[in-house]
Amino acid sequence: MKLLDLIHRWAGGLIGLLLALMGLSGAILVHRDAWVTLPHAGDAQIQSTAAIATVAERLMADPATRPQSVTFASANFGLDRLATPGGGGAYTDQAGNVLLRWSSQWERPELWLFDFHHHLFTGDAGEAVIGVAALIGLFFVISGTILWWRTRKTFAFRLWPARMTRPAIVRQHRDLGIVIAPLLALSLLTGATLVFRPLTAVILGPSAPATIDKALKAPKAPPARLADRLDWRGMIVAARALYPDAEIRSLALPRGAGGTITLRMRKPAEWLPNGRTTLWFAADTGALLAHRDDSKLPQVVKAYNTIYPLHAAKVGGLGYRLVMTLSGLGLAMLGSFAVWSFWFRRPRPGRRLSR
Repeated sequence: MKLLDLIHRWAGGLIGLLLALMGLSGAILVHRDAWVTLPHAGDAQIQSTAAIATVAERLMADPATRPQSVTFASANFGLDRLATPGGGGAYTDQAGNVLLRWSSQWERPELWLFDFHHHLFTGDAGEAVIGVAALIGLFFVISGTILWWRTRKTFAFRLWPARMTRPAIVRQHRDLGIVIAPLLALSLLTGATLVFRPLTAVILGPSAPATIDKALKAPKAPPARLADRLDWRGMIVAARALYPDAEIRSLALPRGAGGTITLRMRKPAEWLPNGRTTLWFAADTGALLAHRDDSKLPQVVKAYNTIYPLHAAKVGGLGYRLVMTLSGLGLAMLGSFAVWSFWFRRPRPGRRLSR
């Protein structure tokens, strides 16, 4: 038990600040749509086929200015968001009128904070670091629960330490940690699984990673240049004809020479905010190449598709967003106090000797 306590304290002192920043940024990002106070941000969602086809034609018509992708307005956010190469983008109303442009993610706090939370501003390498930190955080939850059990009779819930002394901070850390342990376990496990897909083998079965990779793999397409003129309206109409009850969520251009135009839709039963119901169109002709119905995916893949909504509070409304906000703020408090008490409130050797 002493060894477990030693590992828990030293690991917390070394990585607690990173976990605190992840918790704080996550708690803020849960409410990211509320930051945008532009006109029409609170408009009701428009999902008529004609309206979306018209705005798609308007935004994609000019090859010189067309965005890399368009994410259409949702039930909770009344603006379309455009993404352009190099981190730029824009917000438009649902008629395609530009309300705000930016040339870099650093001009929009919701974008750079998202990049920090997911990638530490360093792409795949940063994402891997965050995944490892989440796994270490899970170790903290498990080891902290074990260490709390021996002191359970002294439990007293406190949001803040009674005094800013090391014993008081340690006690508050221990007792607050056990209260929010289930929420922390949910946040950390889902976060780690989003980074390291092989972890799905632990929670969804040994064959889960291979099944998920196969089911979500995009179809191959021969190399083709993106045509200057395409029937964008026809793509929207074809998608709605195939899936009349689904929301049209996003439209994205190819990212490589052999890529396809991708249109994502969200059926009523899907939790993912942009859905997994997907259509792929040829870049040179606009012809429909393939489509995937989320309702026909294997059950293990459907279960995997619930991980991100659970992690980012994209399901459950305001109530669940507040729950995940508490999880993030709790992680921020536990991590920051762990670092502070370990490095700045450690008992002095001289005082130990005098005692």
